[in-house]
Amino acid sequence: MELYNTLKHSGLTKNESKIYLALIRLGSVKAGQVSKETEFNRTTTYECLKSLGSKGLVSYVIIGKIKYFQASNPKNLEMYMQDKLDDIKSILPELEKQYKSTKLKENIRLFKGNKGVKSVLNDIIENAKENYIFGSEGQLEERLPEYAKKFVTILEKKKVQVRSIVRSGRTTKETRNKKNKYIDMDVESPVVTNIFNNKIAIIIWSEIPEVILIENENAAKSYKEFFEFMWKNAKTNSKKSK
Repeated sequence: MELYNTLKHSGLTKNESKIYLALIRLGSVKAGQVSKETEFNRTTTYECLKSLGSKGLVSYVIIGKIKYFQASNPKNLEMYMQDKLDDIKSILPELEKQYKSTKLKENIRLFKGNKGVKSVLNDIIENAKENYIFGSEGQLEERLPEYAKKFVTILEKKKVQVRSIVRSGRTTKETRNKKNKYIDMDVESPVVTNIFNNKIAIIIWSEIPEVILIENENAAKSYKEFFEFMWKNAKTNSKKSK
């Protein structure tokens, strides 16, 4: 099931995914055997075999006027995905041009789930010169540990300056580009705020995380001023005040 779901989410249709996996299991076989294995009718089977062939994922040989189909080397899947990525890259400049001409200068968007969180954090990776954070309890590292490592590494490589205000009593690592200060708080918050460029990203770490992304120059300016006020009055050590 995991193989099937991965193929399905990688650009193949449900039927193509089932037929490709059937050919991986069966080896070189006639279309009728593929149809029987997948429980698809012959028309559907032939259409999918033709489609997979056009993608370089299925080949065939003719023996005694009979076609025998087989899956191509699984590495061809990577080549197929790379070709799709190259196609997308080739049209990105025009898409971005049209997107910028029609996008609202001020808007509020809602993202849901881990993919939504990644989408917003990727915006920080791509566009931010600095990022101000407050309220973090280490949720990103806990929920998405692999992505968190990648996120931090890329910010360091791009020399994005990060300042974070966290709750006293928490220990959080500083890096060459990340500085921390601390404020006394008795309650842990599931809400983390990131301020970058003219945007405010409010991440709510509920069971299914949500992100409210506010793109507004005046709002971002106000949030930055509030952050600077807190930063000025925050402590440089994590010990709680008595």
